Amino acid sequence: MQKNAAGLCSTAVIERILMVCLVLALPVMERAQDKGAPTNSNLTGRYEGAAKNSQQADITVALELAEKDGTVTGMIRSSHGDFTITDGTHKGNDVTLDFDTGGPVGTMTLKIDGDKMAGSWAAGDDEGPIEVKKAPAQADAPKGKS
Repeated sequence: MQKNAAGLCSTAVIERILMVCLVLALPVMERAQDKGAPTNSNLTGRYEGAAKNSQQADITVALELAEKDGTVTGMIRSSHGDFTITDGTHKGNDVTLDFDTGGPVGTMTLKIDGDKMAGSWAAGDDEGPIEVKKAPAQADAPKGKS
């Protein structure tokens, strides 16, 4: 009888240890699963970075984006001018932006990786890589006393 009680006691201890291990492992497994999941966060905000053209010249770039229901609008501001986004989509980790160049339609194809986006752009005979990072939100300017 004493042998059975000792066996039951050690089984209960092992079950408790396994339960604690399982509970502790859940957050780790959840984070690992989230890393592979597509990003569906809203892109609204300002992204700053650089692009290169086909001559490998550096171009400073800022994307000012607004997103609603997967449709992206806004402006592309660069050292080569400002361009209105005429059509933009965001599906999973993929972003496509068409923009008005005053000539042939330009296109950016980007992949989201955390707070960064990287990919390529093309407009007419020119093209190149682009990489931008989400800029911190700017606080409103302090208001004076009235």
